[in-house]
Amino acid sequence: MRVLATDLDRTLLPNGSWPADPNAIELFNDLTERQGIFVVYVTGRNLRLAENAIREFGIRHPNVLIGDVGTSIRRFEDGQWQIDQAWIEHVQTVCPRWDAAAVREAVADIDGMREQEAEHLSAFKQSYYVDHANQDAVMAQVIERTQDRFDEVAIYSFDSQSGDGLLDFLPKAATKQTALEFLAEELGVPKQDVVFCGDSGNDIFPLTAGFSGVLVRNADEQLVEKVREAMADNPSLRAYFAKGGFKGLSGYYTSGVLEGAHHYGILAQD
Repeated sequence: MRVLATDLDRTLLPNGSWPADPNAIELFNDLTERQGIFVVYVTGRNLRLAENAIREFGIRHPNVLIGDVGTSIRRFEDGQWQIDQAWIEHVQTVCPRWDAAAVREAVADIDGMREQEAEHLSAFKQSYYVDHANQDAVMAQVIERTQDRFDEVAIYSFDSQSGDGLLDFLPKAATKQTALEFLAEELGVPKQDVVFCGDSGNDIFPLTAGFSGVLVRNADEQLVEKVREAMADNPSLRAYFAKGGFKGLSGYYTSGVLEGAHHYGILAQD
């Protein structure tokens, strides 16, 4: 089984400020479907917003959607989404102290943070917009208030389009990395045989967890630096930095996903 997992916004989806190849999504759909690639979307989007992206950009339905920054896993079978109940039970077992309401109360009065809209919150996800200019001060208070209290992980990223800092509190067992690891185990596929593509801060964990990583050409500079540092510390890590050239494409967004998949040999040119 050949597994291609990819983030959506500004990775598979050409919704950033860089130029996109106009035929890249059509090529992605065609090559992955004809070559029988098992496609996984790994995204911060919830199900409604993921469906919006599928319609808006014309990307194919994935075989599996890991949504809400890794806190939900859904399979797409016979035109319907099926929630992976085993994943929910796994997270509850591994993180018995997780409590989204308690996290909310713990950080309620920190300046420079505001809670995201209800549709971006769930039983396993408590999310905030952060004043990016004051990121260090905000995160210092966050760590002081929450660290090791709720079986949580706090993941910070930056939305280059809106200028907002984004902060997600998740059960430490329910991240993009751990959800993809859980899925790989369910599929019986070794981690190194799973290709994962990303572009921003919340992709750092799966990019440095032992999968075959791909950073699209438009990846955030901070992410590129962190991945290179991780590779220097652990030479066994695999990460490919898209630069353009596959089928004459630029390496930005979808083109970088295709380039990376080809680099690791799970996608043929034809």
